Parts: sequence; C-alpha cells; structure tokens
Amino acid sequence: MGTVAPFPGKPLQIGFDRIELSRILDLYGRMVAAGLWRDYAIDLGRDAACFAAFRRAAERPEYRIEKRPALRNRQGMWALIGEGGSVLKRGQELGPVLAPVERRLMKLVE
Repeated sequence: MGTVAPFPGKPLQIGFDRIELSRILDLYGRMVAAGLWRDYAIDLGRDAACFAAFRRAAERPEYRIEKRPALRNRQGMWALIGEGGSVLKRGQELGPVLAPVERRLMKLVE
C-alpha cells in the first residue's frame, strides 16, 4: 500500500516556471506596447516548451523562445529562433538569449 505507481497514460511535459514565464511575458508586453507583436502561443510538449510571438495571428511566429532541458549540458537549454527557423541565439540562461529582442526594442525607443 505504500508504493505509488505513475499513471501509465500520462505523458511528461516540459514547462516554464513562474520566473521564466514572467520574464518572457514582460518582454511580450513591452513589444505589444511598442506595436510590434499582437498575439502569442505556448506549446508544452514532451521534449520542449515553446513560446511563440506573432506580428499577426495568421502568420508564422516572428520569434520562438524554446526551452529544451535535454540540451542543458551541451549547447544550453534556451534558444531564440527566428521567423525562418534559424537559431539566432542559444544559451544556458534566459536573459542573454532574450537580449537580441530587447536590443531591438531599445532601438525603437531611441
């Protein structure tokens, strides 16, 4: 009676923790206020969690922020992916990976 067996049909999911999601949504809010982004989507899967930001809802995402914990010890678990599917930045921490998008926002303010 003391052992707990995992539910056989339930897949494991990768997700964002509260601090990561608040940092991503803060950047999203600033980009919306600047008029650059209008929609977003979150995909939580077995291998990765993905946050996609759209200029318009009917287009491909302008940026995707992916978290892949399996790559933590190799290239880094965070990746910033552009609209064409190319990896723009990879890293161990979220802040430096979001830096190219934040720099773009700073150029708009100036």
